[in-house]
Amino acid sequence: MSDSLNVMTLIQGELAISDDSSMVFSTLLGSCISVCLYDPYAGVGGMNHFLLPGMDCAGAASTTTYLYGVNAMDELVRRLLNAGCMKERLECKAFGGASVLSIASNIGQENVAFLWRYLQSKNLSCVAYSLGGHKVRRIRFWPTTGKVLQYQCQPTSSV
Repeated sequence: MSDSLNVMTLIQGELAISDDSSMVFSTLLGSCISVCLYDPYAGVGGMNHFLLPGMDCAGAASTTTYLYGVNAMDELVRRLLNAGCMKERLECKAFGGASVLSIASNIGQENVAFLWRYLQSKNLSCVAYSLGGHKVRRIRFWPTTGKVLQYQCQPTSSV
């Protein structure tokens, strides 16, 4: 038996689920949000990484579909339910939504507001979160246990 980890890095617009205990999902967040959703009894979890609140106006599956919060969240829930998870047991841990650039809009705040509305409308439980602020976050998520490590750092500024 190997103790090595299989790290998968997710970028904007990606999502993944796993029931492999050696799998770790990793991502880097500024104003984007990642939701780590898992069923502690089924031992299955997943992570998404969305850039914008709302949904893709095109309405069709494309390479940009999961950049949008509604699409990324709906698909993550759908995949977890198809993998044997039960909606009432799903637990959420959410990260991101920072204001990291002074010239940027308030997209981080809009992402956070979207996420709270979404979770409430779907009756999903958020057991831990680190949202807003001004720091970049690096997240590592173990989907079979729900364990999350978060590292924060100040964004670098160019001179």
